[in-house]
Amino acid sequence: MGSAVSAMPSSNDGRARTVARDALSSAGSNLWLIPLGCLLAGAALSFTTTAIDTASGFDLLPRSLTGSPSGARQILATIATSTVQLTGLVLSLSLIVIQLAMGQFSPRIVRSLLNDRRSQWAIGILVGTVAFAIFSIRRVGEGGEVPGLTMLVAYLLALASFAALLLYVHHTGQSLRVAGLIDLVGDDLRDELDNRYGEPLADEAGGQAPGVIPARRPGVVCEVDRERLVELAAAAGCRLELVPMMGDFVPSGAPLIRVEGGDDRLDRTAAARAVVLGAERTHTRDPAYGFRKLVDIAERSIAQPFDDPTTAVQAIDRLHDCLRQLSGRQLTSGEWRDGEGVVRLRARQITWEGYVRLAFEELTLAGAGSPQVARRLFAALDDLLATAPAARRPPLERQRELLAAAVEDAYDDWRTAEAAQIPDIQGIGSGADVATIADGGSSVGGRTQPP
Repeated sequence: MGSAVSAMPSSNDGRARTVARDALSSAGSNLWLIPLGCLLAGAALSFTTTAIDTASGFDLLPRSLTGSPSGARQILATIATSTVQLTGLVLSLSLIVIQLAMGQFSPRIVRSLLNDRRSQWAIGILVGTVAFAIFSIRRVGEGGEVPGLTMLVAYLLALASFAALLLYVHHTGQSLRVAGLIDLVGDDLRDELDNRYGEPLADEAGGQAPGVIPARRPGVVCEVDRERLVELAAAAGCRLELVPMMGDFVPSGAPLIRVEGGDDRLDRTAAARAVVLGAERTHTRDPAYGFRKLVDIAERSIAQPFDDPTTAVQAIDRLHDCLRQLSGRQLTSGEWRDGEGVVRLRARQITWEGYVRLAFEELTLAGAGSPQVARRLFAALDDLLATAPAARRPPLERQRELLAAAVEDAYDDWRTAEAAQIPDIQGIGSGADVATIADGGSSVGGRTQPP
C-alpha cells in the first residue's frame, strides 16, 4: 500500500510534465507567438530607451551622431517603412515555402514548417524593429531634443533586420531542398522519440564493441579524409575499413569504421571525425552523385506530366560525355597505403560497370517508349563501344541489349521499333534515316544544286 501511495506523486509528476510539454509544443507551432512577443518587446524597449534619454537630459550621445530632430524623425520613419516592406517579403516567402512543400511533398509537413524557430525569429526581429521605430518617433523633436540612445538602438535594430533578412533568405533556400525538408521532419521525429521513450536501453552498446567505431549522428557520407585515416592507422599499427560507401546514409550508432588490430591504440574520436556526415550528398569526392542528378533530370523530364524528351536528350549528352572521359581512366582501387606500402585503409568504390548502370539502366526502362530518348541512348552506347577499352565493353554491350529488348517491347508496330533503334545524337535530327550528304552537289539556299 505504501509503495503504491509513494508511486502516485511520481505518476502525477510525469503527467504534469507531459501536459506541459504538449502545451509548449502546441504554442511553438503557432507562427504568431514569437513575433508577437518581439512586437511587445520592441515597444517596451522604445519606452525604456526614451525614458533613459529623458532622464539623462538627451546628452548620452553627441548631436553629430544623432543628427537634427527632423533628420532623426526621417530616419526612424524610413526604418519603420522599409522594415514593414521587408516583413511582407518574409511572410510571402514563408507562404511560398509552405505551398511548395505541400504540393511537392506532403500537406502534413506544414506543422514542421510552422515550428521552424528561425523563421519565427526572423519575422519577430522585423516586427520588433517596426514597433520600436514607430513608438520612438513620438519622442523626437519635442523641444528640439534628439534621444541619442534611442537613435543608436534604432540603428542597431535596422542592421539586425537586414542581417535577419539575409539569413532568412539563405535558410529558406536551404529549406526548399529535399534534404532540408526531410531533415526538418526527421529531427522533429527524433526529438519526440527521445521525449516519449527516453534514452536507449543499451546506450549504443553495440556501437561501442571492440573493433567498431559507430556514427555519433545520422547523415550521408559526403567527404572522407583518407590521408588522415591512413595516418591514424599507421600510428596505431592497425588497418581500417570504411563500412559505408561515399554517398551512403548512416544511421546514428551504426558501424562507421571497422578496426583490424591495434584498436586500443587508435584515436577513435579523430578517426570518426575524418568521415564527414552531412544532410545530403555533394560532388566533393563523389562523382557518382553527378551521374545521379543527370539521370534524375532526364527521367523526370520524360515522366508525366512533363513529357519533355528534349531535356532528357540534353542530360544524356552530358552522361555520354562523362562516361566517354571515364572509359579510358584508371578507377580507384579502394585501398590506401602508408609510406611503407602497408595497406591501412580499405573502402568500397563504385566500378566501371556501376557507373554504366547508374547512367543508363533507369533511362533504358523509362525512356524506351520515347523515340528521341531511345535513339540518343543507342548513339551514346555505340560511341562508347567504339572508344572504350575491350575490358570495359561487356557492361556497355549488356546495356545495349537491354535497351534493344525494351524498345521492342515498347512498340506494337515493328517499323516504329526499328526507327527507334537507329542511333541519333539529336534524338531525331541527325540519324541515318533523317539526315544524309548529297552526292556530288552543293547546297545553296536550302536546295541541292548540281555540280
